[in-house]
Amino acid sequence: MERRRLGRTGHMSSVVTLGGFAIGVAPQAVADQAVEMALDHGVNHFDVAPSYGEAELRLAPWMPRIRERVFLGCKTLERTRDRAKAELHRSLERLGVERFDLYQLHSVGKRAELDRCTARGGALEALVEARDEGLVRWLGITGHFHDAPGTFLEALRRFDFDTVMFPINFVLWSIPEYRRDAEALLRLCQERDVGVHVIKAIAKDSWGERPRTYTTWYEPLDDQPTIDRAVAFALSQPVATLCSVGDVTLLPKFLEAAERARPLDAAAQQALLASAGQYHTPFVGAWA
Repeated sequence: MERRRLGRTGHMSSVVTLGGFAIGVAPQAVADQAVEMALDHGVNHFDVAPSYGEAELRLAPWMPRIRERVFLGCKTLERTRDRAKAELHRSLERLGVERFDLYQLHSVGKRAELDRCTARGGALEALVEARDEGLVRWLGITGHFHDAPGTFLEALRRFDFDTVMFPINFVLWSIPEYRRDAEALLRLCQERDVGVHVIKAIAKDSWGERPRTYTTWYEPLDDQPTIDRAVAFALSQPVATLCSVGDVTLLPKFLEAAERARPLDAAAQQALLASAGQYHTPFVGAWA
C-alpha cells in the first residue's frame, strides 16, 4: 500500500488508517480479523478514541506485538483541562501503552467547541502538558461536520496543530461552500506542513429516516466500483491518509480500493462531481 508523509510528523503513513470505530462496535474475534486484515494490507497507522465503543480494549491485546511498528493516534471529547487529562491517562491504561504518537481534540467542528477547547483551563492545555511530559509527541484536531474546514482555519490561527482530520468526499466537494473552505484549509496545511487525515471518504448522505444497514454514522457507498472512484478521488487531493470506513464488512472493499487507487485527472474528478447530486439530499447539515 502507498505511504505518504504525514506533514511535519515525518511519519510515512499508509494511505489507509485503521479507524477504531468499526472494531469498537464489533466482538473481539471480529475486531481481531479486521486488525489482521489491515496489517496484511500494509496499514501502519491506527486511530482510536474512547468514544468508539470498546475500541481501546479491542486493540489492547495487539499492542505488545505491534506498538513499535504502528503510528498510534487517540482523541478526547472532553473540553476542560482536567477532564481531558484524566481521559488521556485512561486511554493509555486501557490500551496498555506508555505514549501516543498523536493526540487530538475530537469533534471540534463548531466554533463554539473550538472556543471551549482553547479557553483558559480548556482541553488544549492538557494536550500541551502531555506533550511536554512525553506522553504524546504530536497534537491534532478533528471535526465531523460541514463547517469543520472553516473552523480549522481559525484553529490554526490560534494554535500550531500538527495534524487536522476532516471529511473529504466527492459528494461534499460538489457543494461550493464546502469546497471553498476545504481548499483554503488544504492550502494552509501545505504552507505550514500540517498533516491531513481524511474521514468519510465513502460517505454519500446522512441516514435521515432510512433504516441503518451499516454501523457507520453516515450512509456509505457500498458497491466496489463507486468505492474505488470515491477513494481515488479523496487520494487525488493533497492529503496523507484516509481513515477506514466505520463498518467492518466494508473494510475489505475500502482497503482494496486504496491499493488500486491512482490519481484522477481533472476530467475524471469533474465527472464524479457531476454525479454527486444523486447521492445527497438538499439539506446541507451534519452527517452524524
